[in-house]
Amino acid sequence: MSSIYPPAPLVHPLLSCVLGPRLYRVYRDRGPARRSRDGDEAAEGAQDGSWESYYQPRTLEKHADSILALASVIWSISYYTSPLAMFYLYRKGYLTLSKVVPFSHYAGTMLLLLAGVACLRGIGRWTNPQYIQFITILEDSHRIGTPEVKKKLASYNFDFRSWPVDFRWDEASSRWVSDSRGVSLLRPEPKHRSAANGFLHAIKKLPCQIASYVVAHTFGRRMLYPGSVYLLQKAVMPMLLQGQARLVEEYNGKRTKLLACDGNEIDAMFVDRRESSEPHGKKLVICCEGNAGFYEVGCLPTPLDAGYSVLGWNHPGFAGSTGVPLPQNEANAMDVVMQYAIHRLGFLPEDIVVYAWSIGGFTATWAAMSYPDISALVLDASFDDLVPLALKVMPESCSKWKPSVRVVQPFPPPPPSLCTYQGPVLLVRRTKDEIITTTGNDLLLKLLQHRYPRVMAEEGARVVREWLEASSAVEEASVYSAYEVDQDWCLSVLSSYQAEHGGALPLERDDMTPEGRRQLALFLARKHLRNFEATHCTPLPHSAFRLPWHL
Repeated sequence: MSSIYPPAPLVHPLLSCVLGPRLYRVYRDRGPARRSRDGDEAAEGAQDGSWESYYQPRTLEKHADSILALASVIWSISYYTSPLAMFYLYRKGYLTLSKVVPFSHYAGTMLLLLAGVACLRGIGRWTNPQYIQFITILEDSHRIGTPEVKKKLASYNFDFRSWPVDFRWDEASSRWVSDSRGVSLLRPEPKHRSAANGFLHAIKKLPCQIASYVVAHTFGRRMLYPGSVYLLQKAVMPMLLQGQARLVEEYNGKRTKLLACDGNEIDAMFVDRRESSEPHGKKLVICCEGNAGFYEVGCLPTPLDAGYSVLGWNHPGFAGSTGVPLPQNEANAMDVVMQYAIHRLGFLPEDIVVYAWSIGGFTATWAAMSYPDISALVLDASFDDLVPLALKVMPESCSKWKPSVRVVQPFPPPPPSLCTYQGPVLLVRRTKDEIITTTGNDLLLKLLQHRYPRVMAEEGARVVREWLEASSAVEEASVYSAYEVDQDWCLSVLSSYQAEHGGALPLERDDMTPEGRRQLALFLARKHLRNFEATHCTPLPHSAFRLPWHL
């Protein structure tokens, strides 16, 4: 098919090699994924390690790549330390015209040298038939873009910036089209004006707001989302490449680039189990990672090993995704992921489960609020407020900076969007969580109080708090049995209400006795929250992954 296009000039391959992306790996064709439920490999030849197929650059390309990678790391360190460096140079009197001009000449010389190294790397690539074959397929994918060419391109793992866009936010008839033209997908809370919040008060708060904004958009965001820091990504790159190879070669994973409405490119991976013998393959689990998680090494393996179809994606600024993980960008990314799952992959909303770990609870609850027809929502080790977490790692003397910490908070608390969703919800609480000491507690209380306000009045809320404060599984069971919870009675009450009102929430039944409220509150708490005896960062085993309870 490419023969209908005129041949490229002789200089074109060399120029393409100079400007082309870095090639990391050439995948082996592993055939259909055959992997047992417990994760053991069953594919033929898996023991011989033949899938370890890193691209082998020639000597010239290898050494030039090392020099450019070192220069990139030095530049990154210089960027992060530039405020301190500028302050030091200023104190020493080096920021004068007579000393800055020679430094600019030195910097220009270094740039020319690096450009020369890049050209040498291109020559090294030009002499490598493997890279020539790759760059030809890449150019054809941008020029022609047929499924056959894209299938060939999927056999390579390279710098994702050069990957062609596979799906755009506006390809389908989206209800968010008007939002993308200037209206935010995140609706800010209305600000109520009062005498105390007048013009003079705003002027007084302006310096603090400016300082908070600078903190939030510099080191604050990077501390909150360390996965967006280039140096960390550089350190974990071997693990990311290994994780991608596992998903592609063992599970026939399909890597894809999604274009969000803000122009950010989102790196995503899809594993299709619909045609397999897995009993849960018809369900799609969309995974939302934590603040230092990537789909390659994050929470995605949990539903994957449980037999579900999975769709993982990286936050803006993480690995192959562009942009920065600010609230609006996060919502835009989640929206295009949902659009891709529905309109390109062909999953119905009622066949989609959104699963999130830690800070991924923001995008997960946003998706549940914006796509209320999804099948279920699972939040693992999530939380409802960043301030206690931030203050926990700050010295006591810094508590006065609490307002600034709140500005750094990357998202509105999950409860408003979580409570808007009326579908099945499961909260997973880590009993040994060393980072978030109240994981799941406040989320559960707010969820139950919204859905079952009559049940959670007075006695109901009190017994649920007592149950949450139990220090062990034995003590939890003791609290549960002490109130003699009759599960059959609780189910009959909920079923009768569902039959009368069609299951609409919140449940407003107010004809229950105090004893009935206590029983029903404990029954509902146990159905909506499960404990996992582990620390915050311990991967959730696939045996502990389950869909939420619903009538």
